[in-house]
Amino acid sequence: MNSRHPKQVCEGILLEAKRYNIEHDILPSEIEIVDRLLARGTELVGAYEELHSKLHAHPRALQAFLELVLSTTAFWGPEEIAEARAARSDLAEVNRQIAKKAAELANLLQQRSDLHDTSGFRSDTHYHVCQVIESAAKDNPLFTSYVQRGLKALRTQFDLKYWPPLDDFLNELASDAEAATTEASDPLTAASTEASRPSLADFFKALFAAIDENSQHHYGPLPQDFRATDNTLASLVNCALDLGPDDLVDGPYVKRLRQRARDGAK
Repeated sequence: MNSRHPKQVCEGILLEAKRYNIEHDILPSEIEIVDRLLARGTELVGAYEELHSKLHAHPRALQAFLELVLSTTAFWGPEEIAEARAARSDLAEVNRQIAKKAAELANLLQQRSDLHDTSGFRSDTHYHVCQVIESAAKDNPLFTSYVQRGLKALRTQFDLKYWPPLDDFLNELASDAEAATTEASDPLTAASTEASRPSLADFFKALFAAIDENSQHHYGPLPQDFRATDNTLASLVNCALDLGPDDLVDGPYVKRLRQRARDGAK
């Protein structure tokens, strides 16, 4: 086999991904990553030879691996991971604010209810949780067509003492937000943000998770026994992230990351 053949095969897959994205006007970040890989193709000859030898006999495996490199770099690159960490902090702060403000609003609702009962005055405001639901959902045709009638029947069948007062409703929202724990909603985000301090290792963790998610163990196209070498992963990341000479990583760096990941899983 011509030594250039695996490179041609892999770059053909990348070019097809680029063509598809351009045709459909999607994922410009992936197009940029394809261009990086093509521009630094001489650095990837060995990586492409290894990937081709290990994956070409498995349907869609080689394509799937190169595509996961593109998607992981596009959505879990260092900048995206930094944004994810910031979003995690924002979510925790929003929950703290919800807990605080919901508790404050519950207290105000209780005060209003007391004033209705004792002051000789009333205000034309919601007092029943079903009123709030019906008013909030009045523009939802699915609610008005399928739910509203049954809810009205329940409200008629069971008087006010069977339902939580509005302040209890808000207190529950406050308690729920106060007790909330922030966690990643997918394996790649979880892997890339688990460390207390950001580093390039975060991206490799996301890449490891993407490879695992695409393995046959998770009903993906990558063979269960597939393992890219440390040097191959280092080369791919160097080029996909367009790392400069002073920032390049090597096989031993990736090996150390894998060892730490194995130790952490024990």
